[in-house]
Amino acid sequence: MSEHGSVNESKFRPAIEEARDARRAIPTPQTESKSYTLAFQDPEFLLRPDLRPVRFQLELLKPELLLDEARIASTFVFYGSARIPEPEAAQARIEAARTPQERKVAERLAAKARYYEEARKLARIAAQFPVNAAGCRNFVVCSGGGPSIMEAANRGAADVGAQTIGLNIVLPHEQNPNPYVTPDLSFQFHYFALRKMHFTLRARALAVFPGGFGTFDEFFELLTLVQTGKMKPIPILLFGREFWTRVVNFDALAEEGVISPHDLDLINWVETAEEAWRVVDEFYGESGADPGC
Repeated sequence: MSEHGSVNESKFRPAIEEARDARRAIPTPQTESKSYTLAFQDPEFLLRPDLRPVRFQLELLKPELLLDEARIASTFVFYGSARIPEPEAAQARIEAARTPQERKVAERLAAKARYYEEARKLARIAAQFPVNAAGCRNFVVCSGGGPSIMEAANRGAADVGAQTIGLNIVLPHEQNPNPYVTPDLSFQFHYFALRKMHFTLRARALAVFPGGFGTFDEFFELLTLVQTGKMKPIPILLFGREFWTRVVNFDALAEEGVISPHDLDLINWVETAEEAWRVVDEFYGESGADPGC
């Protein structure tokens, strides 16, 4: 190569070098003013209300670029409650109840504890999907990065030594990633909208377990995307028919005419990890849902 570099090489200095050199400025009233700080090194400037469109773009780009660099072609997304206990902790929660109402709620949550294990098992299966010829990974387990069902999904992938993604969100109360998320694939979001976009961008299968407002929000948004043709169909696996039909009357929506009866076919009712993976396997056939990189 010539001493002048390649023809394909950028002739501009990298921003990281400019940023490093900017910190070496000799202290003067001028160089220490806020106006003199490079725009991308000025947190107060970046956090101004006027810069919201820029923050949107950054929050879209950062996970996208890092997931590309990690050669993750597709994901298996898990939604579900942050309150369902793992089986070992279910009885202790019942015993800790102080009132009849607390005990009733604890017993209901304990009855759903089996879904922790099903999520963990399904994640184990998905995480063992082979790396493709291009060195890219498919069905990488992705959750909201929090506790309960989210933890079970990340834990299942970690059980078999696979990398696993956590898309966490900043909340007014403390919300730390669960310990099973791969550190380099642990992301934090400010905007719910951008977080949900990243759930769907690489999704090739979705497992939805019993949950509350957050699960409803995420699940119904994806259903809407597929129903309206904004997103191609993927296997949508709904665990817990007894729970879901108690809290949402899907048949009534069709009977009232506000959805088509065929929209109900978007949902695959399952109760076990094995059932769920069978649906995914049949949906993609021998191609294995390998979109490459």
